[in-house]
Amino acid sequence: MLLHFYVEELSAEAALVELVPRILPADEFEYDYDIFPFQGKASLLRNLPNRLKAYRHRSDDWRVIVLVDRDADDCQKLKAELDAIVRDSELKTRTESPTRFHVLNRIAIEELEAWFFGDVEALVTAYPRVDASLGQKSAYRDPDAIKGGTWEHLEKLLAFYHPGGLEKIRAAGEISRHMQPDRNRSKSFQVFRDGLRGIFA
Repeated sequence: MLLHFYVEELSAEAALVELVPRILPADEFEYDYDIFPFQGKASLLRNLPNRLKAYRHRSDDWRVIVLVDRDADDCQKLKAELDAIVRDSELKTRTESPTRFHVLNRIAIEELEAWFFGDVEALVTAYPRVDASLGQKSAYRDPDAIKGGTWEHLEKLLAFYHPGGLEKIRAAGEISRHMQPDRNRSKSFQVFRDGLRGIFA
């Protein structure tokens, strides 16, 4: 199976390089994959229709996974927009055809950084000054509901390690390198993880 990931930025690519082989261990799943980052969500959504149309006449042994941040968007409207792009490309989403789909649309809520807060153990391993009890604090118990922006919280938390401001690509690689998919508390990460594994079900 060939998996193509379309993501909105380089930090998502840096995270997936580490996470995909952990979610889909090579001794359990047979696949190759490539990751295609864009320069933001708007760029990805603008280019996605033409990218998807190129798959219409390929053999069936492939899947496209689209990953975007929700940010301040309405989650259902964003998902509907992604699904409409797939339909207009004459392909099928998992929502439309759970057993014979071409494209898996997934949304990080509200941003990719929520996934990092979902695995505090990985955060502490990458950055030992982080409080190991962080996940027990009320503001961080639900990684997908952190108020005020997850990357802003991560920037503040990692100020000692990123004194010039959060280096998102570097942080994504350093944290995701230690993440264990099956312990992540972020619901949107769990949906992404289970969706990937479901491709091979």
